[in-house]
Amino acid sequence: MDTAVLRTYVHIIEEGSFAGAARRMGVSRSLVSKYVSDLEARLGAQLLTRSTRSLSPTELGRSYFEQVREILQHLDDADDSVRQGVGMVAGKLRIGAPVTFTLQVLNPHVMRFMEAYPDVRLDLSLDDGCVDPVAAGFDATIRVGVLDDSSMRARHLCQVDTVLVASPDYLAEHGTPTDPADLSEHRILYYTNTKSAGTWPFRRGNEVIHQKVTPAFSTNNGDMIRTAALDGQGVALTVGFQVAADLAAGRLVPILTHYGLPELPVSVIWPSSRNMGAALRAFVDFLGQSDFHTRRVVSPELVK
Repeated sequence: MDTAVLRTYVHIIEEGSFAGAARRMGVSRSLVSKYVSDLEARLGAQLLTRSTRSLSPTELGRSYFEQVREILQHLDDADDSVRQGVGMVAGKLRIGAPVTFTLQVLNPHVMRFMEAYPDVRLDLSLDDGCVDPVAAGFDATIRVGVLDDSSMRARHLCQVDTVLVASPDYLAEHGTPTDPADLSEHRILYYTNTKSAGTWPFRRGNEVIHQKVTPAFSTNNGDMIRTAALDGQGVALTVGFQVAADLAAGRLVPILTHYGLPELPVSVIWPSSRNMGAALRAFVDFLGQSDFHTRRVVSPELVK
């Protein structure tokens, strides 16, 4: 059987749609549909349950997906082993990464990696959510923040600072908080992909204050948090690289700078159970040797 048919089926399940699989494969949606119809006819079984609004695998389809995905991974590993044996870095590499960090920090490094390894077919999927990299079929994933304990392997790339900001117009209307407890009287713009359980940590000397906040606006997208802050909608805790230009231009103002805020680690993670092919090894090593220039945008005057 043509492996393109099997890969298309796997992509359909991972993407959740024919259209998503078509984009990933670089083919038409009609060809994807034909591949599935031919595959179901050959197997004599229905693999997918379709409706006008949703698509999901049948019980047999889910089992077939898991087996086929594993077989394709073994095939890719075998290909990579041969390429590595002759010193060639090539093949397909699927990477998951957060949107804003990729666009503002990672992007030039990805371009240089592509120049250095033109035989690697890089598939970069941008998503701010903490997607399960194994279930999503990623070879590796970039993560901003403290990693969960897991069976994943990881390599630390850099640190990014966090900063509390608001627009000058917002502060002129609502006043400037001088203590973390003052935030209870302010409109809070809350990024939901954090693991802080509705609190923001502030450090003063050796003391850490986990200030409870009540969001007026919540979202899992950092760009929306920045936009809301620029629009004067409230106070936001965000990563420094996202608002560095706004702070420099005075569009946003740092607040509570006499308290320390945590730095967040940036890591690349990959499944420990998966053989590390030449392309993935090259990617991890390349990023590990890169300088990400995530300079601190605010230098807090920590109270001792």
